Amino acid sequence: MDYISTLFTFHSAVQTVVVVSLLIAIGLAFGTIKIKGISLGIAWVFFIGILAGELHLSIDTTTLDYIETFGLSMFVYCLGLHVGPNFFGSLRHEGLGQNLWSLAVIVFGTVFALLLVPLTGVSVPNMVGLLCGATTNTPALGAATQALSHFGLPSSSVALATAVTYPLGVVGVIIAMVIIRKLFVKPQDLEVKRSDDDDHTYIAQFTAINPAIAGKTIAQIANMTHLKFIISRIWRGKEVIVPLANTVIQANDSLLVVTNKQDERSMVLLFGKQVEKDWNREGVDWNAIDANVESRVCVVTRTGLNGKRLGQLKLRDTYGVNVSRVLRGDIKLLASDDLRLQYGDRVTIVGKHDDLNNAEHFFGNSVKTLEEPNIGSIFLGIFFGVALGCIPISLPGMESPIRLGIAGGPIIMGIIVGALGPRMHFISYTTRSASLMLRKLGLALYLGCLGLDSGKDFLTTILRPEGLAWVGIGFLITLIPVVVIGVIALKTHKYDFGSICGILCGSMANPMALGYANDTLPGDTASISYATVYPLGMFIRVVIAQMLIMFLV
Repeated sequence: MDYISTLFTFHSAVQTVVVVSLLIAIGLAFGTIKIKGISLGIAWVFFIGILAGELHLSIDTTTLDYIETFGLSMFVYCLGLHVGPNFFGSLRHEGLGQNLWSLAVIVFGTVFALLLVPLTGVSVPNMVGLLCGATTNTPALGAATQALSHFGLPSSSVALATAVTYPLGVVGVIIAMVIIRKLFVKPQDLEVKRSDDDDHTYIAQFTAINPAIAGKTIAQIANMTHLKFIISRIWRGKEVIVPLANTVIQANDSLLVVTNKQDERSMVLLFGKQVEKDWNREGVDWNAIDANVESRVCVVTRTGLNGKRLGQLKLRDTYGVNVSRVLRGDIKLLASDDLRLQYGDRVTIVGKHDDLNNAEHFFGNSVKTLEEPNIGSIFLGIFFGVALGCIPISLPGMESPIRLGIAGGPIIMGIIVGALGPRMHFISYTTRSASLMLRKLGLALYLGCLGLDSGKDFLTTILRPEGLAWVGIGFLITLIPVVVIGVIALKTHKYDFGSICGILCGSMANPMALGYANDTLPGDTASISYATVYPLGMFIRVVIAQMLIMFLV
């Protein structure tokens, strides 16, 4: 029995592994339980941690802080890496709107908290502490305490207010999402709205009857227009031609063209006549169309091609094949000459059998290679992300610099590496399963240690004279803005419910609520919108915390 007791009570490396592993295992086991179709998923790890802390189970403080920091850093970096390839496209199109909704949550919550100051009698500094806890934003707490120190004011009660409201701040966003889903969400709101950016390709067949292009090469025709297109096949009578740049288009040639959907009408003007046939339906057997021309999908696993532009490769001249489309994750991209390849891209090539074999070897096409996650690049990215989060940023009119922190720095670095890594010939590809596992592992480590740390003083703090009131006020600051803005955003019918959940979780800096959304909703829209709004939202909350102290205290 002493042996068993030592495993749980004597602080050591072994005891840390035992306690943390048990917390996560029990929490994830409870996460599989559904009551009336509702499951809190990975959030249970946090609750089990609080219970363990209240039962006086503990691990070494330095080790706990390390695991919590490492887990959160790994989660947000891998999340940024996952959404990075689509981030800037999303930011250009839906990102502005999503950040405005996030800003609405932040402003609503801040104004609501300030209105509660005269109604509840809570001082402004303590209300700022409640706001930081209710929005689970420890960098904002750090900024507020630094501002108080500058004025020579104590900050212990502010930190205590944050500690009291933090647990329900974490849970409150989940409760708000459950309320919205049960009372306001319709079945069609749960369907993932397909973004126009998901498919940049459109396949159509045209007959060349425009006299302006007859007798001209494909290269000459491409120079006549700003439109981007790839001709993958030419039918000339009974002859099937794999077109090259110097192939001459003749009158009445039938052309299979890959272009953008919005350019369909312009393609009709360019070539002359569109053939009424749907080439974009699912299940088209491209290899059954012609006996001598095949279509094959190759995976880019040759590291030297990472970041290369398709036009640089001269595949038509060297191998006699055309690249018609590139599949990157779930995104279909038009294979234009200026498109940069990324490691792991799935490239559709069209040509004759022997030519395709040669081109396949050129791309690598080693699927087994892709099954090995690039762990080294992940840890290097986490290093740079944490370093970025520690950089002090000085803003005009503010005495103390602010920092992106261990969550803000890694997620921004993950987005940068995921989006721009290939341009720097940096291989950031990670398999979907490895990315999902690392994200869940990081989040589970973070939540387990966060709950363990929060649980040790949870009941004691609540039982203080002002503790229970603080908990209630903090819960309202969490719940009301999220429900109100969430319902309004839902009623606009612009976003699916997953995207709205991501906006709400990102605006509240709540990775656990994001984990719940990912576990219970289809698609990646929650993660994408979370990453879109999180950096700016966290930055604004840190600035607001300092401004409230500087101007209202």
